[in-house]
Amino acid sequence: MTAFSPLVCELLEAFRRLPGIGPRGAQRLALHLLQRDRDGGRQLATCLQRTMEEVGHCRYCRNLSEQPRCPLCAESGRDDRLLCVVEQPADLAAIEQSGSYRGYYFVLFGRLSPIDAIGPDELGCGQLRELLQERGVREVILATSATVEGEATVSFLSEYLRNEQLIISRIAQGVPIGGELDFVDSGTLGHAINGRRAVSAPELS
Repeated sequence: MTAFSPLVCELLEAFRRLPGIGPRGAQRLALHLLQRDRDGGRQLATCLQRTMEEVGHCRYCRNLSEQPRCPLCAESGRDDRLLCVVEQPADLAAIEQSGSYRGYYFVLFGRLSPIDAIGPDELGCGQLRELLQERGVREVILATSATVEGEATVSFLSEYLRNEQLIISRIAQGVPIGGELDFVDSGTLGHAINGRRAVSAPELS
């Protein structure tokens, strides 16, 4: 028999849906809001509802945004010759916080994984190609994680974009094998961006 009422149990289960939140963490969060911060709980509920209903994707980079063009894509003064391809919005945020990159981004929202039914269409490859042509990008930086799926995604995208007359590079040293970018410190990420290595380059005619 549970110690909590049905509504409290429902709140506990809602918190447990979040990654990294187990039963004890969910109980701690729920009881904190109910016992000490009901105003904060109401604010959280309102913000969650609005966010779930209004946030979609930027039509250019696919990052999460409530506007058709996200703040980064709307920012003037960035280098439109550079496009950094990342797996997740958290990776974009990590690179942006490093202060080492001033180009634009494209978010894949995943990496190639046949076992999870994630293929080129799910990664928005067609939209990526359209964006490259629209912006006149000269270099694509592939900033995927150093995992088997991340490396497979790099290989696929390098081949997919082979005829686009682009320099295709891969972030370099400092990112550990098997590492996720959003867990790498900003200094290491900055070195990885600045020390990127070419995967392919356009042939000189």
